Order: sequence, then structure tokens, then C-alpha cells
Amino acid sequence: MRYLPLTPTDRQDMLAVIGASSIDTLFADVPEAARLDGPIHDLPMHASELAVERHMAALARKNTVAGDVPFFLGAGAYRHHVPASVDHLIQRGEFLTAYTPYQPEIAQGTLQMLFEFQTQVAALLGTDVANASMYDGSTACWEAIGMARRITRRGKAILSGGLHPHYVSVAKTMAKYTGDVLDTALPTLSADADLDALIAKLDDDTSCVVVQYPDILGRIADLTPLADACHAKKALLIAVVTEPVALGALRAPGEMDADIVVGEGQSLGVGLQFGGPYVGLFGCKEKYVRQMPGRLCGQTVDAEGRRGFVLTLSTREQHIRREKATSNICTNSGLCALAFSIHMTLLGEAGLRRLAALNHAGACRAADRLAKVPGVRVVNDTFFNEFTLDIGKEARPVVRDLADKGVLAGVSLGRLYPGEDALANGLIVAVTETATDEDIEALATALEEALA
Repeated sequence: MRYLPLTPTDRQDMLAVIGASSIDTLFADVPEAARLDGPIHDLPMHASELAVERHMAALARKNTVAGDVPFFLGAGAYRHHVPASVDHLIQRGEFLTAYTPYQPEIAQGTLQMLFEFQTQVAALLGTDVANASMYDGSTACWEAIGMARRITRRGKAILSGGLHPHYVSVAKTMAKYTGDVLDTALPTLSADADLDALIAKLDDDTSCVVVQYPDILGRIADLTPLADACHAKKALLIAVVTEPVALGALRAPGEMDADIVVGEGQSLGVGLQFGGPYVGLFGCKEKYVRQMPGRLCGQTVDAEGRRGFVLTLSTREQHIRREKATSNICTNSGLCALAFSIHMTLLGEAGLRRLAALNHAGACRAADRLAKVPGVRVVNDTFFNEFTLDIGKEARPVVRDLADKGVLAGVSLGRLYPGEDALANGLIVAVTETATDEDIEALATALEEALA
């Protein structure tokens, strides 16, 4: 039995109130050809729970499981080992069922966790403050661009060619509605990052420069000269981090004077999860905190002097003073933020640095081995756990061929930049602590065969 609480009379009354003649008129903006004219064709109306479970299990068996084969996919989503205790703790009822902590009297545990998450993120990104998370890295990147517009009162953002193309795509989608002008570029299969080109583009209309660190090809650059150039033009520098484990080994963007640092926190505690849900990280300099979007937890004391936690600066949020809101974000990825924070706590600073060292060492071994494959060139001079290969031929069919042989070789640039012939030979390879020396040898051997 379907649960349909509204009667036909209820529906007619609601339509009358909003001035619609029928439910169909509510979908007038949807092309008629895209609307269903009845049940979905060729889909069974119903099946037993047991039959559905069997069917879904059979479909799942067609997938290649990340942990079952040599795995070198990255480009914004990374496979790391997540301790079993993370999953156990986030499933505690106090965390799993809590939705929104607007009533601090009954949400102290959730608020304390978010406060600790913010503290960890600010330390990791090298910023003065951080919020209680965003939806994911790409939306956090756009929110940073919008924040720069509010601060500088300018509407032109310069996006590095090394910024993940999916992040660029999200920014382009949102800019259609805000009027922001986005100056974008494509990466090149070169060891050099594009910082000099970004500096050359700066002018008096620029609100911000957005640069990824490490960038989409895995290249690492000192952001300090770019930050100085931005500030000379009264523009902001926004740094994007898609692999937070890298900050266990690299200097944090905030320490290089980036004004806003955003990123994707999936690597720590969250897992791949077929692309989501993920957790966006967002930090900035303290002087900009009132323009920072999203939820912010603060520490205070109650009437009796006891430590407590509250949502602070809440008047920036759209549910309280909508006309003064910094964005339409009024929630956060609470459970994923909790998983991130637990994993960070289990690692500690020393553990994160050791994890980063393992990743970098593995990537160095892989780069050295793959560079010996005839026809392969390692593009990067610098990298953390991810680097780009020029394999001398179109990479997309090679990746497919290797996948059919049980090796997930990486992400082809042709997939990220379809139609860009200059990038078609590029292959991004990510090496985390989960990749063994045997996996690296399997990749090298399979690549040699594919390129022979």
C-alpha cells in the first residue's frame, strides 16, 4: 500500500490557493517529451523484497570493486584505508539520528564535535577559522568565489587551468545566475604550473584567483608570489585542496597567505562511496569570517560558567535574515564531518604525517617504475601522491583495455577534457597507502603490453 496522505480534495484546495488549475501546470517548464505518460516502460510494477535483493546483488557483481584489483584512480576522489572504528562510532544513535543542532541545550555533543572538526580543519588548511563543513569540494569552491565577490565588490574570477574541471563546471553553472565573469584556461602537459600566467591576468576588476594545490595534474607550486600579486591588486587568493592527506607533508595554503582555502575532505574517514556523500572544507582569514558561508559553531560559557557550544554568527544564514544571508547554505555534511574528525583524531598530527609520507613514497616508486615503460613520460617535476603521465597515445582506450584486464590504471585527461586533443594522451595516476608494490608492478606490466 502506498502512503499518500493527501486526498483529492486536499490537492484541489492546495491548487486553488496557489492559483494553479491542475498538477500538470506545475510542470509547465518541463518539456512534454520529458514527462512520463504513465508507469515507466519495461519496468516491473513490483517484486518481492527477496527478488529485489537478488536482482540488485546480481547487478552489483558486475562492478569492479576498488579493493579487489590494483587501483590508481584519483583526480579528486581517493582510496585510503579508513579504520573500522570510524564507521562504528558514526553509527552511534546520538550522531546518526541527530539532524540539526539549532537547540544547543539538547545538541551539545553534536555541537562539540563540529567545533572540534572546525579546529582540525583550520589547523590543516592553515587558516584562522573554518566552518562546520560544506556539501562537497566543488560547491565549497563556488561559495568561495561568491564570498570574494562580496568582499571585493568585483565580479571577475580568474580560474587556474590546474583547477579540477568539475569544479570549474560547477562555478560556470552558478555564475549564470550571479553574473560573475569567469576567466578560465586549460592545463598543459607541462611540468610548469600556470602561476605566472595567472599573475599576468590580474587587473583592477579581479575579485579572486582560484588555484588548486596540488593541481589536477598533481603539480605543486609555492603560492606565496601569487598571493602577493593578488593582494597588490586588492584581490583574494582562493586555494583548493582535493587531497587533504597532502597537507600532512606540504605547507598549508593559509601559511602561504591564501585568503580562503577550500577543499574536499573525502580522503579522511569518508571513503569513495560511489561519488558521495562527501564533505566540503572551508577556511579563511579571521577578518573575513562574517562573509564566510555556512554554519559556524562557537564555544561559550553558560550562566553558571560551564563550557558550552552554540551556533554563532547565525544571522548570516538564510533561515534567520534571508536578505543578509551570505549564501543559501544553512546546513552542513554533519555525519561525513564526524567521520573526517574521528579519522583525524585517530591519526593525530604524527599519524597524518606518517600517512602522508607513505603516500609520497609509494607515488615516487610508481613514477620511477612507470617512467621505464617505453613511450611513457612523467609530466611532473613535483608531486605528492598523484602525477600525470604522457603515454604517447590516446589514454581513454588504454584505460578501458587495462580495466578489462583487472587494473584500474588512473583517470585519463580525455575523460576530464573531452575533445581537447592536446590533453588526450594524459593519464593521471594516484598512489595511496592502499597500493602495494605488486599493484605498481601489475600496472607497469599491463601498460607495457597495452602500448607495445
